[in-house]
Amino acid sequence: MSISNERKQELIKKFGANEKDSGRAEVQIAILTERINNLTAHFDQHKKDHASRRGLMQIVGKRRRLLDYLMKKDIERYRAIIKELNIRK
Repeated sequence: MSISNERKQELIKKFGANEKDSGRAEVQIAILTERINNLTAHFDQHKKDHASRRGLMQIVGKRRRLLDYLMKKDIERYRAIIKELNIRK
C-alpha cells in the first residue's frame, strides 16, 4: 500500500530543508513510517497476506537502519524525529 503523491509532498515539506529535499534522513524515515502505518492497517483485514508482511519487515528494517544512522550522526535530530513521529525505542 503506497502513499499518495500529495501526502509524500506534505512529508517532504514538513521534514525536509525545502520542498525538493527528499533525500534527508528525516524525510525518508517519515515516508517509511507512513507506509508502515498503511500496511499495518491493511493486515487487520488481510491476515494471511504473508508476501506483503515480508515487505513490511523489509521496510521496518530499512527505517531502523536510517534511525541508527541518524542517531550516530546527530542525536538531537534523532530525538526530534522519534518524538514527532511517535516511534518508540
